Amino acid sequence: MKIKSMVLIALFAALTAIGGFIKIPIPYVPFTLQIVSVYLAGCLLGPKLGMLSQLVYVLIGLAGAPVFAEGGGPSYIFKPTFGYLLGFVLGAYVNGWLIKRFQLVKTFSIFLANFACLLVVYLLGCLWLYAAMKFIFDKSLTIAQTLLFGFVIPIPGDIFLCILCSIIAAQILPRTNFLIHKQGVAS
Repeated sequence: MKIKSMVLIALFAALTAIGGFIKIPIPYVPFTLQIVSVYLAGCLLGPKLGMLSQLVYVLIGLAGAPVFAEGGGPSYIFKPTFGYLLGFVLGAYVNGWLIKRFQLVKTFSIFLANFACLLVVYLLGCLWLYAAMKFIFDKSLTIAQTLLFGFVIPIPGDIFLCILCSIIAAQILPRTNFLIHKQGVAS
């Protein structure tokens, strides 16, 4: 792996960690700015490097660094919000794959890729939230409660960030496409 690729992976992992410290506490799932780094990692780094940046972030947190919104360590897998972190990994891949596969450069098409990423994050997040509350915490949430706390309440802010990142990516991609994608950094 090229040094440039490793630096970009580390940069986006660090940006995701920083986004976790900027949060608005709401029940069960705090609203953070982490999703910004997930969108941009997929858009700018492509599927593999974007996914790797998020995987590095998750692994650093599980190793004990307090980079998650509520700390870190291996026991974090038992948190109700851990599924969202797994969603970051898969979501960045899906986003990058869509952008690379269909050569998306227009704001609306990038928005659709970012939104697909967001849906992946929320799907894994809500599934984990439901299972964790039922099997780990013995405080079962109904499916309606899971969707309310895990999807309906936090998604408006993430959709706003999705729109904002789509605009940013549409401006950055044409300028960085040659640097990132054509020189073999992203694959």
